[in-house]
Amino acid sequence: MIRRVPATIEDYRDLARRRLPRFLFDYYDGGSGREQTMAANAGDWDAVTLRQRVLVDVDHIDTASSVVGEECGMPLALAPVGLAGMAERRGEVQAVRAAHAAGVPFTLSTVGLCGLDEVNQATDKPFWFQLYMIRDRGVVEAVIDQAWAAGCRTLISTIDLPMPGPRHRDTRNGMAVPGLRAKLLKIGQLLARPGWVWNVAVRGGPMSLGTMNPHVPAASDPDSFREWIDTQFDPTVTWSDIEWLRNKWQGKLLLKGILDREDAERAVDAGADGIVVSNHGGRQLDGVASTAAKLPEIVDAVDQRIEVLVDGGINGGIDIFRALALGANGAMIGRAWIWALAAGGQPAVQALLAGYRDELRLAMALTGVTRIADIGPHCLDRNPEQR
Repeated sequence: MIRRVPATIEDYRDLARRRLPRFLFDYYDGGSGREQTMAANAGDWDAVTLRQRVLVDVDHIDTASSVVGEECGMPLALAPVGLAGMAERRGEVQAVRAAHAAGVPFTLSTVGLCGLDEVNQATDKPFWFQLYMIRDRGVVEAVIDQAWAAGCRTLISTIDLPMPGPRHRDTRNGMAVPGLRAKLLKIGQLLARPGWVWNVAVRGGPMSLGTMNPHVPAASDPDSFREWIDTQFDPTVTWSDIEWLRNKWQGKLLLKGILDREDAERAVDAGADGIVVSNHGGRQLDGVASTAAKLPEIVDAVDQRIEVLVDGGINGGIDIFRALALGANGAMIGRAWIWALAAGGQPAVQALLAGYRDELRLAMALTGVTRIADIGPHCLDRNPEQR
């Protein structure tokens, strides 16, 4: 049976759902609690309406931009996604190649299956690295040293994980749940996806967490590693730890997980080069505001002193445009590139990114702007219902 050609995020998500074991699909797809914040992330972007203009010469539209000092084909970066390499065979390698072919940054997660060295060997361009501040600072220091040696010059520190949020889908599917019942449940879900087992688990081995292997014995087993990492999130981390990290890291430092204007101001004071307005894709504290709702006040607080990126519900080029019009310097996507990766590997991720860029160009054309720098609040249709 020939299925339709994917055209939207929903199409890629549907293909991913058909190909991934249920526990893995829900791990990527799910949020915390009742998933209200996750839903708000997408819905609140939809509420930001654009101001359409006509009879403007838009023959030469340029989506190129600079993000944290890096020249990009458009102001977008692939966000870090844990266990991304389980979506497709050696998934992070395929994703970094797709991102760099599109001229956008790729961020490798601390808990990616492909390690720093493997990803570095797969591309001739620098990539970004994401760091969890775990309890063992010796491991943290060793990992950032390895990231620097691998050519990474931008470090994203995820700061909204003092403890993991309640992800009920994972519990239902037996993820990191002890006992025979949970194990049998996952085995049944694996048997229902023999294509994934052969292509990813068998041909795509080793199924280990590359960057962490030298530091954590449990890293050779992703499920055991999840149990370990859940105990390693450090609830004692404070701004002094960010200052320590700032002194250790020589390159650009972004803080991901900012959702409050006072925290944004503290990030400036701590010497960060940028922040990512993020609620972890709705995977941490359910009930907090969407990133679209919080972005304007955070942009105002930062007042152009450092760069502001935003993630959470960025489902197309129009959402990138909306983020820029609200004051962001760029956007990041997570689930979207995972769906494309699971649906069709590197070619599908490249097609996804081409679609984002085409939609961004269209938004620019029909709002009468030809350069990224020209996008601003004047491009929004401020009706009485909007703040």
